[in-house]
Amino acid sequence: MIDFTKAYILENDVALLRPLLIDDIDHLLPFSVHEPELWEYSLTSGAGSEKLERYVQSAIQNRLDGREYPFIVFDKRTGQYAGSTRFYDIQNHHQTLQLGFTWYGKAFQRTGLNRHCKNLLLSFAFETLDFKRVEFRADLENKRSIQAMKNIGCTEEGILRSNTIKANGKRRDSVVLSILQEDWLDGVKEQLESKIRASA
Repeated sequence: MIDFTKAYILENDVALLRPLLIDDIDHLLPFSVHEPELWEYSLTSGAGSEKLERYVQSAIQNRLDGREYPFIVFDKRTGQYAGSTRFYDIQNHHQTLQLGFTWYGKAFQRTGLNRHCKNLLLSFAFETLDFKRVEFRADLENKRSIQAMKNIGCTEEGILRSNTIKANGKRRDSVVLSILQEDWLDGVKEQLESKIRASA
């Protein structure tokens, strides 16, 4: 069960994730201004200073409302903030949640940071919080994101057709993927950590 009042800090030698704060707008603003395409497939855009402020404020309010738990991502190797991610659609009673709203600045993509973050988040969800299912969703057109999810061990379950509206106003087909607690403990964790070691 997630306690929304707690400041969870997840870290290893490469990544540190801590709760997103309003002051983090300053850390994320360079991405918002210089890399607006990071939100191309997002349901909520943080492109531009005004949208980023609303993006962060909304995420923090959703945590206060007990709906989401957003993190800011810090890359220890570079000593820089790299992006953001969050747990959402949190259903403590059913022990399920979704993991998403994940984005990293271009300099941090394909550096292995995402695998480290996902390992921390999934270990926390399954082993500390005892959640039974973590779900992922992606725009059907976002092939790179879908492949990244499969690479960390997600199972594709199907496609929700025209199920939501993107930030640009167009309708989106969403791919649904998941990892179950038994998947994680029976091999997915080991496979992910093996990939992390191999790329070190």
